[in-house]
Amino acid sequence: MNPGISPGRIQFAEQDGTFVLKFIGEVRLTLCSALDATIEKIFTALNFSAIVIDLTETRSIDSTTLGLLAKLSILSRQKVGLLPTVVTTHADITRLLQSMGFDQVFNIIDQPYECPECLADLPSQDQSEDVVRAHVLEAHRILMGLNESNRAAFHDLVSALEQHP
Repeated sequence: MNPGISPGRIQFAEQDGTFVLKFIGEVRLTLCSALDATIEKIFTALNFSAIVIDLTETRSIDSTTLGLLAKLSILSRQKVGLLPTVVTTHADITRLLQSMGFDQVFNIIDQPYECPECLADLPSQDQSEDVVRAHVLEAHRILMGLNESNRAAFHDLVSALEQHP
């Protein structure tokens, strides 16, 4: 791990009909089971007015996590007709999101969401290798559906994962 970079964590809060997910440090696939469970929780509620993904303290984010965020946006539009908002203040994270086609499935803004005291860490979850593989596969299939460059970038990975059930 790089000195000065915190291990990743994801915090979650619900306040006045707004669900907030804050990604901190290096956010990697080890957090995906907790993230996926939280996405499911959000859509069982269905009584919210906004979803905000705060990436202002994110140092790096992997493609599996990005795929789950794309899933969040797709479910949000399908189930409640709502386009989630991503907050990013780092040029490299913003460029990554735009290259992945996130500007088509999120409102991307650069003003932080103010509510740090209402956030709590997502609980860690035990993950079998099969569960992790399923999350990685689903996330990358979703990313491939966003644009052609993603389709080309992740085709080999998805094919390899599909070969080893």
